[in-house]
Amino acid sequence: MDQKHIQHHLKQLAQIDSDLAKAIQHYGAPAPRQRPEGFETFLSTIISQQISTAAANAIMDRVRATLPSLTPEGLDQVTDPALRAAGLSTRKIEYARGLALATQTGTLLIDQLRDLEDAQVIEHITRLRGFGAWSAEIYCMFSLGRPDIFPAGDLALQIALARLKGLEVKPTPKEARALTRHWQPYRTAGALFLWHYYHGIPNP
Repeated sequence: MDQKHIQHHLKQLAQIDSDLAKAIQHYGAPAPRQRPEGFETFLSTIISQQISTAAANAIMDRVRATLPSLTPEGLDQVTDPALRAAGLSTRKIEYARGLALATQTGTLLIDQLRDLEDAQVIEHITRLRGFGAWSAEIYCMFSLGRPDIFPAGDLALQIALARLKGLEVKPTPKEARALTRHWQPYRTAGALFLWHYYHGIPNP
């Protein structure tokens, strides 16, 4: 989703949520987050799990330098010790090998995801080991540009939503979805703003 669409969707959201309208007026619109479709982004998702962005970027750079090509076939040509030397844990190597196999055998149809409905994309991706709902939702948002995705399990979104709505405790994923249901069909822009808001609000 580009900046123009984000701005338009936030304008629509401001008309239906006064708390969001006030926050948008104060903090402004977030920048777009866009990632390419394809194998490289899926591999990057595995690498970035449970580590900082800086660490993930450093490991991804080493993986790029290690693989002859950022493709399933390129991954197949590299040994596990070489991947460990690049910074991947044993578990992440297993996930990466599974991703490559799923892509090659057609279990994961990356090129066809764009033609599926949101729920179908999420269901298809979460069949893979190492890919939960959050990873699938992020792919929908940043790679497929879907406008109505809200990753309710994201901790930063929960914290930001609690502060936006004046809650004493952060909502559960179920509660977060309920609190943002009226944001449909613009929940992606709402989630992008909440991340932006999360980084802008002072610590309690």
